[in-house]
Amino acid sequence: MLAVVDYGVGNLFSLTCSLRAIGAEAVVTGDEGVLARADRVILPGVGAFGDAAEALRASGLDRVVLREAKAGKPLLGICLGMQLLLDYGTEYGRHQGLGLIPGAVRAIRPVVPPAYKVPHMGWNALHFPKDRPVSPLFRYIQEGDCVYFVHSYAGMDCGEHTIAAAEYGPELTAAVARDNVYGVQFHPEKSGPVGLNILKAFCEL
Repeated sequence: MLAVVDYGVGNLFSLTCSLRAIGAEAVVTGDEGVLARADRVILPGVGAFGDAAEALRASGLDRVVLREAKAGKPLLGICLGMQLLLDYGTEYGRHQGLGLIPGAVRAIRPVVPPAYKVPHMGWNALHFPKDRPVSPLFRYIQEGDCVYFVHSYAGMDCGEHTIAAAEYGPELTAAVARDNVYGVQFHPEKSGPVGLNILKAFCEL
């Protein structure tokens, strides 16, 4: 069973539909016991970093997510959920993240060219690091396959934990990983067959 963390932040309908489309047994839950019994966990999220981090803490689910990740259970953060995996975010002040993957969440406006629109919204190709093997999260897709982004902030300073980037002027972090913890800045549930194949790969980890 795969559990999608429900902490009041996120549009979960398209994600659960995508999971059903690949035959995954998925449940949306904020119940600690259900999360403990799940084989894999997805942490979604939309909105502002600080609000989402506070909602996760207020629900007590930050502790549960940390416990399950540290026990070795595969965890996937999507969009803002990916950002929450990092050390901290700087949207409307500095806010603590889960610290499961090194890095900080910062605005992309200072680093993208002035002519580029922010939020970064649309389809962009994924590029994998050349100096190490492709992550198992991407076993069913190819270099250059496109996925759908909507974001104004991105993970930065993730170093060797960056497993994919997307060019939007400079290269921005598109996905990160550390051991059993994975995060994608894009929306696999809105990325057609490519996104479904990424979710399929996660369900096989």
